[in-house]
Amino acid sequence: MMGPAHSLSGAAAWLGVGAATAAFCHPMPWPVLLVGALICAGAALAPDLDHKAATISRSFGPVSRRVCEVVDKLSYAVYKATRKPGDARRSGGHRTLTHTWLWAVMLGAACSGMAVLWGRWAVLAILFVHMVLAIEGLLWRAARGSSSDVLVWLLAATSAWILAGMLDKDGNGSRWLFDAHGQEYMWLGLPIILGALIHDIGDALTVSGCPILWPIPVGRKRWYPVGPPKVMRFRAGSWVEIKVLMPVFMVLGGVGCAAALNVI
Repeated sequence: MMGPAHSLSGAAAWLGVGAATAAFCHPMPWPVLLVGALICAGAALAPDLDHKAATISRSFGPVSRRVCEVVDKLSYAVYKATRKPGDARRSGGHRTLTHTWLWAVMLGAACSGMAVLWGRWAVLAILFVHMVLAIEGLLWRAARGSSSDVLVWLLAATSAWILAGMLDKDGNGSRWLFDAHGQEYMWLGLPIILGALIHDIGDALTVSGCPILWPIPVGRKRWYPVGPPKVMRFRAGSWVEIKVLMPVFMVLGGVGCAAALNVI
């Protein structure tokens, strides 16, 4: 799928989690619902860090472009080193390492660890990165062009500072789910894991499928392209994605938000 659909699906997924926690009598404070949805929307773009033409590759200027090149080479090296006889030969690393459940879990765990170990400044950095990605994904057309990059970064930095300040207040969410001393903000890794997995599921619906299960082998393949029957798949950016899935994500997100806030 394309960036806007990935971001919308990520936000909708976290709002759905908010609805589920409210149903099981452990509701999220509204700042957690808001921050989590934005982080999840941004994290839903992160697996494309292996693709130089993806939204994330231009989100942080030359830095993100260089990181994308490195991750692409790393992903390709891992693919070559672990492929089985049934896996196809390929020339790049797109839709390999960063499109797996293991990468999603490792990324989320790393961010949770950073938040717990280094506190507010790590939280601000995590929020800033994901705010930039969320803005780029959700406001795709408005954020295009190098002239708007600085404005996006300023908006993301301001938003990160305000949101971190809200979460720091008692009862607003720094201790949500993990409330023991020293576990503040441990939950931040959850929307990151969810966003990455939602991205992978979205890509699995497209023609190429997605090797979500790696490194678990399936038959003669270790990089098995998980997906529904081919007749149910679509091409990225097609009318199915734009005219069917994106409106569905918007509706589901709205319903999830209303349920999470006990409006319905």
